[in-house]
Amino acid sequence: MSEVVRVAVDAMGGDNAPGEIIKGAVCALKANENLDLTLVGKEELVNEELSKYPDVPKERCRVLNATEIIEMAEPPVAAITKKKDSSIVKGMKLVHEGSCDAFFTAGSSGATLVGGQLIVGRIKGIERPPFAPVMPTQKGPCLLLDCGANVDPKPSMLVQFAQMGSIYMERIIGVKNPRVALFNIGAEEDKGNALAKETYPLLEKLEGINFIGNIEARDIPFGAADVVVCDAFTGNAILKMYEGTAKMLLGEVKNAIMSTAKSKIGGLLIKGALKSTMQKFNIKTYGGAPLLGLTGLVVKAHGNAKAIEVQHAIEQCIQWKEEDINGQFRSRMHLVDRTKKADAGQ
Repeated sequence: MSEVVRVAVDAMGGDNAPGEIIKGAVCALKANENLDLTLVGKEELVNEELSKYPDVPKERCRVLNATEIIEMAEPPVAAITKKKDSSIVKGMKLVHEGSCDAFFTAGSSGATLVGGQLIVGRIKGIERPPFAPVMPTQKGPCLLLDCGANVDPKPSMLVQFAQMGSIYMERIIGVKNPRVALFNIGAEEDKGNALAKETYPLLEKLEGINFIGNIEARDIPFGAADVVVCDAFTGNAILKMYEGTAKMLLGEVKNAIMSTAKSKIGGLLIKGALKSTMQKFNIKTYGGAPLLGLTGLVVKAHGNAKAIEVQHAIEQCIQWKEEDINGQFRSRMHLVDRTKKADAGQ
């Protein structure tokens, strides 16, 4: 039997909590015998939702009471420092203490980022953790990092993003020798802002990754790279545009099919193929975005996440532990503890 993977779940985070969160958690629990869950949230509400699933394996599912909820609009630092009894803080403490291997939430991105760094903590030598969602492309999944954590990163941080992204795609997604690209407004080496120009030569001479140069936005959906590295402002814009465009196109296709009697008949004929194609580009099938570089795994899903996304995100935690991703980071990256280095120079 595989080693048990212990995941803390923020039952109160997101627009659809606690119903969809607990539904997804239960589905993951039933599908994976080596999974052990701690549902963190208001005990009465969590137990009320759990009562809808009488066949849930109770020996692998426990509830940790948390009386407070961090709302989406709250200032992240203040929320994390003041709301000690919130589901996010208590869930992350389980990871910090070693009681759980991972923490999942669909709650506040800001609080997740702050809590991840202050409570869970970074791996020594990792400068900043990036959010790293997987996006669908014509040729398969692509990892985008950063997409929300570091708006003004240094070139050295983007280098670490490239290393962690490459390891993640290889070990979790199964892409051999993943192609790593730097997001830019042109393919030429001398294009872009100061950050891009400074980062390019660092990636070019970096050993251990398959750097293929710059990538433009229009090439990402066609699968021109397996890992795309950028600052969080750019990454978040790419991700949101990606999601909006996909939703718009799907709506237009449906409207076109339903517009006439002929198109409805044609729609029935291509229904199977169309459904299969749309599923390929459904970003929800990949679950949440991990916050890479922390001492324990933290996974953040969309605020409007439904049960299927929750399930996939939790199952991602299982593979993370089985592949020992943090161990891979430590062994394959040249990590320098800059804090100690700075102390030594004083």
